[in-house]
Amino acid sequence: MPSGPDDLGLPGAPFDDANAITQPDAAGRAVGPVGGGATGDANPDVPAPHLELKRISKHFGATKALDDVSVRLFPGRVHVLVGENGAGKSTLGKIVGGVLAPNEGELLLRGKVVRFRSPLDALAHGIASIAQELAVVPELTAEQNVFLGAEPRWSGYVRRRELRRRYDALCDAAGFGVPPGAVVGRLRAAEQQKVEILRALARDAELIVLDEPSSSLGKDDVAKLRALIPSLRSRGMTIVLVSHFLGEVLEMADDVSILRDGRLVRTGDAAAETEESLVEAMLGRTLDRSLPERCPPRADAPAVLSVRNLRAHGVNGVSFDVRAGEIVALAGLVGAGRTEVAQAIVGTRRTLSGEVLVAGSPLERRTPRRLLDRGLAMIPESRKEEGLVLDRPVRENAALSVLPVLSRFGYVRRGLERRQVARVLERLDVRTSGADAGTRTLSGGNQQKLLFARVVLSAPLVLVADEPTRGVDVGARRSIHELVIELAREGKGVLLISSDTDEVLAIAHRILVMQGGRIVAELDGSTATEEELVGASLLDRDRAVS
Repeated sequence: MPSGPDDLGLPGAPFDDANAITQPDAAGRAVGPVGGGATGDANPDVPAPHLELKRISKHFGATKALDDVSVRLFPGRVHVLVGENGAGKSTLGKIVGGVLAPNEGELLLRGKVVRFRSPLDALAHGIASIAQELAVVPELTAEQNVFLGAEPRWSGYVRRRELRRRYDALCDAAGFGVPPGAVVGRLRAAEQQKVEILRALARDAELIVLDEPSSSLGKDDVAKLRALIPSLRSRGMTIVLVSHFLGEVLEMADDVSILRDGRLVRTGDAAAETEESLVEAMLGRTLDRSLPERCPPRADAPAVLSVRNLRAHGVNGVSFDVRAGEIVALAGLVGAGRTEVAQAIVGTRRTLSGEVLVAGSPLERRTPRRLLDRGLAMIPESRKEEGLVLDRPVRENAALSVLPVLSRFGYVRRGLERRQVARVLERLDVRTSGADAGTRTLSGGNQQKLLFARVVLSAPLVLVADEPTRGVDVGARRSIHELVIELAREGKGVLLISSDTDEVLAIAHRILVMQGGRIVAELDGSTATEEELVGASLLDRDRAVS
């Protein structure tokens, strides 16, 4: 197996795209993308690409998601696609997996032109896609999911012993597995990903596309994923990884392709990149990683959110305050009860007992409209399932929180709506072809910023933000952090739920560490360290903070 791009002839590979963006290397030479031009067949020492994408373009209406992109994917290597949200990396991954068809360009599978009409068509050619939103059947077991539609049968009945034998053999061959009888809906996200990968292997997939596989995982599950990918690579499989986690890219990738505004910046050896070089290529500029200073709340600042002995399924007697101008983070391991607390506060999880107060007044019969009227807004964990109406335009999604203000006699004043929405979209740098564009056409990062635009329009006293930067790139992440700090400076109270230790330590004034549905430690955000935060997450759960 080649040990690096030099063995593949990559650095000097010809490239025939005169329009490609180039970046200078450390010596000041222009480095172009690896793609179009020679496939490597002319040199017997260079392996042929597993899949070659030549001059791929894709547009959605007036929006051009990909513009003349050429990339080669080699067998037995991990090829990562990076870029800002909206750069085209997920679109390119979907074209590889047959989810989308290009408007221009062609795909060559082992040197032969192919055209995928669907993911099933791609799978028939040995290419499987695992999307960020996993496509498992939660009610079925692991082995049933893996062989769904391909079960061994006799006279119309599933041969269960043969199913178990094949499942066990597949797990042995893959070097990993999930208990065959485990109900998939009860498994953690990392285990569900394994089920999807086993399903792909059961159908003889040789190339797997993983779209943001670690965006919904905790640190321990990310570690399992990072151990799994090399084992797939060692089997000679080709891995295409779409990711915005730059540390993950540098740790797992053999090759990396950087996209910006739908165009390929460059493809090269991941070992030659740093986080700084990737960010500069993604954004076209350097990024100041420093955040605005966290101004601590006034000593006499009133509590804008008070939770008293809150109990619900997964929440065991939680009490805390969030003061005006304060960012309080709920931290802890996956399953610690952080999201459950947020859901109980806003009423999407039935409470058994306890009290929630906004500005000192109890919240009764909590509904989204009542919460907004009382000054409490929420950014939910899943923007697609709980946050946005994807089939409605950007303008309507942004204005949902203030429809009573924008309406007269039951009719929305469209002129006022457009002006209000235009101002907030510009303030938050939500990149869209227009306020009437479909929300579904926005990138993940811009969809997330659209949720914040809705919050800003409602001008709440309290913001509950559950995983606010999940699935967004480094630039959008910084913008969201700046916005949260700005809201706190304006006197808002922010309750932040996050699995990202760096995020919590960067912006929180106070950190409440949860375990088993209880608060087990409280840390000062300005002095806490990662070691203290992780250590507190592993405390004996009987050591609860009152």
